[in-house]
Amino acid sequence: MDVLESVKMAGTTLVANKLRSSLTMLGIIIGNASVILMVGVGQGAQKLASEQFESLGPNTLFVVPGSRETQNTTFDIPKTLVFADAEAIATQVPSVSAVAPQRQNRQAVTYGNKNIQTLVVGTTPDFAEVRRFSVDKGRFLTNLDVERNNQVVILGSEVAERLFGNKTAIGEQIRVKGMSFQVVGVMEPKGSFLGTNQDDQVFVPITTMVNRVTGRTSPYGLDLTFISISAKDEQSIAAAKFQITNLLRLRHQITGEDDFTVDTQQDILQIVGAITGALTFMLAAIAGISLFVGGIGIMNIMLVSVTERTQEIGLRKAIGAAPQDILIQFTIEAVILSVAGGLIGTIIGVSGIATIGALTPLKAGISPIAIAVATGVSGAIGLVFGVVPAKRAAQLDPIVALRSA
Repeated sequence: MDVLESVKMAGTTLVANKLRSSLTMLGIIIGNASVILMVGVGQGAQKLASEQFESLGPNTLFVVPGSRETQNTTFDIPKTLVFADAEAIATQVPSVSAVAPQRQNRQAVTYGNKNIQTLVVGTTPDFAEVRRFSVDKGRFLTNLDVERNNQVVILGSEVAERLFGNKTAIGEQIRVKGMSFQVVGVMEPKGSFLGTNQDDQVFVPITTMVNRVTGRTSPYGLDLTFISISAKDEQSIAAAKFQITNLLRLRHQITGEDDFTVDTQQDILQIVGAITGALTFMLAAIAGISLFVGGIGIMNIMLVSVTERTQEIGLRKAIGAAPQDILIQFTIEAVILSVAGGLIGTIIGVSGIATIGALTPLKAGISPIAIAVATGVSGAIGLVFGVVPAKRAAQLDPIVALRSA
């Protein structure tokens, strides 16, 4: 029998049993859509993380307390990084242009009868330059604020809106942990960074933060949450990392494992990329299981179809159809179901990615490789799982088939 004729007969049979064909394709549709959607969302997460880190500038480094192993095995932030370390980096590392130490903690902030919980960041004037924050109204911190422990505060845009609404915040007094602070500035909206709302925070001088808000918790000095550093240029990043590491090892009198970690923007991007890549692979693998389940569904339905069409098979064999013709027809039916399900699943997956990109900040990407692999796998699944029922149909004895009918 001509292959084209077999395709026409297979198509006619599938169209005649629309409900059964649709249910058979369902597993393949869900599997394809899930694989494409999960890969797209994973790639979108990687793009979003890359864009957010790039917004910091290509020359940014971070120094955090504790070794990488310590950070992965404990929830308590080690208190091994102090304000004097940041001052030493600023004055003794030639490849560095600006240093912004940070000490942060969530605290209650009140104005009148309004009370909110927000992140209070103690830092220095260089913070705005290093982290690329801009002031919308008023001013940022000054060296005089840090030297005199001034009780001044700069509000993130969201905090200003929640506390003051449309009213001007500059010059007003708010309370941070029960102590009065004068508002001297409001920041421009910055958006989120790795899931953290950068507009939901306030800034105070780091000395005021330690002496008036959190207190001193380290025997080595004014301890920090981390230090943000800006290298002079992109070519100076490697030298800055090397020099900072050597300086801190010398200051901390380290002979073994470091009690701090120096990360460049690229280092963090690689870590984030590895995490999101692993999650994407895991989600795609889980979604891929449904493709396998869909293949089993095709095999089961086709086996049932062989039983239901025993008379048809017997008649075709009785008038001269060879076993190979029967084998080809049933295999083609299984492949058509798989490919059709794969195409429908692809359309649903791509539509889901477009919807996510339109409704969320996640720029989910459409992966041609994921589409090709998912569609190819679904077609292969139809071929593999369609062979068993096709062979069973081809091996039916025409006389037995006609009698059983």
